[in-house]
Amino acid sequence: MSKPDSNKKFSQFKLVLLGESAVGKSSIVHRFVKNSFDDLRESTIGAAFLTQSITIPESQTTIKFEIWDTAGQERYKSLAPMYYRNSHAAIVVYDITKSSSLQRAKDWIEELRKNSSNDGIIIALVGNKLDMQEEREVDKADVKEYANEQNLLSFECSAKSGEGVHDIFEAIARKLSDRIAVQDVPETRRIDLNRNAAVTNNSCC
Repeated sequence: MSKPDSNKKFSQFKLVLLGESAVGKSSIVHRFVKNSFDDLRESTIGAAFLTQSITIPESQTTIKFEIWDTAGQERYKSLAPMYYRNSHAAIVVYDITKSSSLQRAKDWIEELRKNSSNDGIIIALVGNKLDMQEEREVDKADVKEYANEQNLLSFECSAKSGEGVHDIFEAIARKLSDRIAVQDVPETRRIDLNRNAAVTNNSCC
């Protein structure tokens, strides 16, 4: 029986998805976790909880994401801080075919920066529905400029086709892996998987 490789590392991190309703937050998560897409996915009520891991070969580090997929409807907005509290990373989603959704995403980013308990939270701004390129309303150059100003990761993807989805989570995992290499994650930042999750629905847009 071979001995386990002592150089391999494993860490778990809390990741939250934010954005207005119908931008495709849950579709992105389900594409990443289950490699599936459902055109008829219903809106999330409260939040849904999923997990998935990525291994970074160069550092021999496995990153386990504990993913909180939040509801985008305004009536659930007051619950959001409960889900993004203590998050190590956030994916803020907008719809490239709906310019108003980008402004809402910017509002979420501002709220995260003001209220997150983690000053070093990694934020990725993600434009979904790349498969509907002909209906684009959001200028890609404007998003890139904003992301650079705000020190954000920036991506576009299609949850429907799967294009670009894995790249988002891999980029976040690599950033987290780099931080592990600098210093260990404090125990106080780790998430208790045995706690009861207040999840009412596992589906969304």
